[in-house]
Amino acid sequence: MSNPAATIVEKPRASPAASAAVNASLAPAAKIALHRTMVRIRRFEERSLHLYKDAKDNVKIGGFLHLYIGQEAVAVGCCSLMGKDDHVITAYRDHGHAIAVGMELNPLMAELCGKATGCSKGKGGSMHFFAPDKNYWGGHGIVGGQIPLGAGLAYGIKYKGLKGAAMAFLGDGAVNQGAVHEAYNLAALWSLPVVFVIENNGYSMGTSQARSSAGDLAKRAEGYGMAWGVIDGHDLYEVRAGMDKFLRAAREQSKPAVVEIRTYRYRGHSVADPDPPNSTYRTKAEIEEYRRTKDPIQVFQNALVAEGVLTAALIEQIDNDAREEVERSVEFTRASPYPTAADIQSDVYWETDNPSQRKSQGRLFFD
Repeated sequence: MSNPAATIVEKPRASPAASAAVNASLAPAAKIALHRTMVRIRRFEERSLHLYKDAKDNVKIGGFLHLYIGQEAVAVGCCSLMGKDDHVITAYRDHGHAIAVGMELNPLMAELCGKATGCSKGKGGSMHFFAPDKNYWGGHGIVGGQIPLGAGLAYGIKYKGLKGAAMAFLGDGAVNQGAVHEAYNLAALWSLPVVFVIENNGYSMGTSQARSSAGDLAKRAEGYGMAWGVIDGHDLYEVRAGMDKFLRAAREQSKPAVVEIRTYRYRGHSVADPDPPNSTYRTKAEIEEYRRTKDPIQVFQNALVAEGVLTAALIEQIDNDAREEVERSVEFTRASPYPTAADIQSDVYWETDNPSQRKSQGRLFFD
């Protein structure tokens, strides 16, 4: 496993966005917490990959596994700006967002392995992490399918008269889906407090943006009369500074926006997608160049070292703590039971789970 979080480059530099009001107001402890969250995401994802490839001892990840390695600053930067009435919904690459909103690792690892103690009771797997108590609405496997739902979350916020915003995340491969543009249209037409966040990692499933999407992705918002912006996603300070103004406009003026955050994934689209040297659409040298110059954990770590917030000893401690936490989640998963056959009909229909309040007639399930 790579360990970018345990080293310091010779000349750490401060980020220009560190002086933005939303970042300058951060206490040292808050900055350390942001760094810690990114490291926890990286270690969780690396361990998940290892489990997927080397399943044993009652822990096995089935189905797809979409890893967030390389994109950590996006989810952490955006979700760190959430207020009590803000909501998040995302696509199938959802582990980073789940950890960023505060979900514990135990139910996440258990969900990956289909255990009953998982956050979705072992029925959703990698693509369907949910935490309604944290205003986190998943994890969706249909490309672009979560974007109308994000507009719906924003509609609910406005309907209730709350000063909140919905962040609806999508990838660069989803921007051409019809449902995405339908959601854009309604958000603009009804002035919904939603920020559509395009996590542009350059390749969608395996085709470069240049070969799949015409024009600037975020600038398409102009066609709907919405604000838009582009942010460098490798710098957590940049993400926070850039997103802050759009979230404020959504909360305070109910103005929607489209924001493209340019980022990069180190691994394949999913684990089923070959990594270099077997990859057919990018080279190992390209990945290593990004890792060397723009790794989001390293960039933020360097900034905090330059500020005197992080030391080599603390960096190592944070990394060790993250690794130990992830291993505890594996042990928790190993000891957890699988759902039973009787569980197959629960959590499907509300009336099945609340029979005393059922009003419909007829059968809900068929053998």
